[in-house]
Amino acid sequence: MTSDKSSYQGQGKHAAENGPLPPRGPPAKRNRFTDDNPPERLRHSKLIGSAEQSNIDFKTLHTHIRNYEKDFPSFREPKEIGFFSLNKQHEFQDDRSQLRFYCPPKYEQNEIALDLRKGYHEWIKRDETIKEYIDELVRWIQKHRDKFRIPGQDKDNHRLNTDFVCWRGLLTKLLCTPYENRDGWIIAVTFYKGTYYLCEFDTEAKKHERFNSTPKQQEMSYWGYKFEQYVCSDRPGNEPMTHIPVNTNEAYCTVVRTRLEQHSLVFAGEVDCCDEEGKYVELKTSREVFNERHDRNFKRFKLIKWWAQSFLPNVPTVICGYRDDDGVVRDIVKYKTCDIPNKVKKYLFVHMAAYARCNLQSISTQV
Repeated sequence: MTSDKSSYQGQGKHAAENGPLPPRGPPAKRNRFTDDNPPERLRHSKLIGSAEQSNIDFKTLHTHIRNYEKDFPSFREPKEIGFFSLNKQHEFQDDRSQLRFYCPPKYEQNEIALDLRKGYHEWIKRDETIKEYIDELVRWIQKHRDKFRIPGQDKDNHRLNTDFVCWRGLLTKLLCTPYENRDGWIIAVTFYKGTYYLCEFDTEAKKHERFNSTPKQQEMSYWGYKFEQYVCSDRPGNEPMTHIPVNTNEAYCTVVRTRLEQHSLVFAGEVDCCDEEGKYVELKTSREVFNERHDRNFKRFKLIKWWAQSFLPNVPTVICGYRDDDGVVRDIVKYKTCDIPNKVKKYLFVHMAAYARCNLQSISTQV
């Protein structure tokens, strides 16, 4: 993606009219799809993405920051309408079984030493070659259609009365695009019974980065998960079970409804844990900050993204484990999500929500 524009790539329109979207079946029986061979229901979606896919006529949406220097658009406070879990085999469960509870390490502040490298070679890693798209979110929707039904709507009417359905990560990417010009994105859009289903695909640059990562980079991708294991327990009051292998098949997800100006949204996002009051907490790791350049890059590229990730589903707290270059956490800092904009205001040139609103408006008129 160029530094000042994202591009729309037209591939036709999918508007099926019969029955709900079918699930693809349990994970063990799923076919493995590649980005070049997506599942049938996405094969006729419109693709939205970066200019690197550019052998088709593009319709462009400029992302230059001056285009979005407007008042913060109306954004309704996000409300949780559901949740689901993914178990050790990454199978859908319509419950809270994978919700974890924050358990701060019992160390004096200057004695914290959490080795994030421990257990790396026993890591039970989710198979990232299996493309999941938005299957699990759609599966939850199928089980909870009553959450979308309006008064007087017939039970046989499967309309969701919702404009957009997607994962939280996709919305985070849209919010951060004015500040993040290193990574492009591709989004497939399926229009189905009045709702736009948005699904992200890997760009060629992302696939190249993943397949050519160094052993050190692969190990570092484990560190965040290990930090979560150090500070989370399966029950309130229990101790973290740091001796068992980290299993990234497991996950707990919240399902949230909100509105951005005239656009209604339902999205799901993974939640790391909750605190003693039952409020959700986002867990992060980052390299220790030693100088002004480190601080600038941390605030400009990481802290802004952390705010977007937590602001969208109304997660009030972000907890960061600051590590050294050897992967040992030496300090733990708690941030209130509502305070982060003041910490990064020097780098907030535009309202990110104004950019996201324009993206959603453009999708609804182009697809």
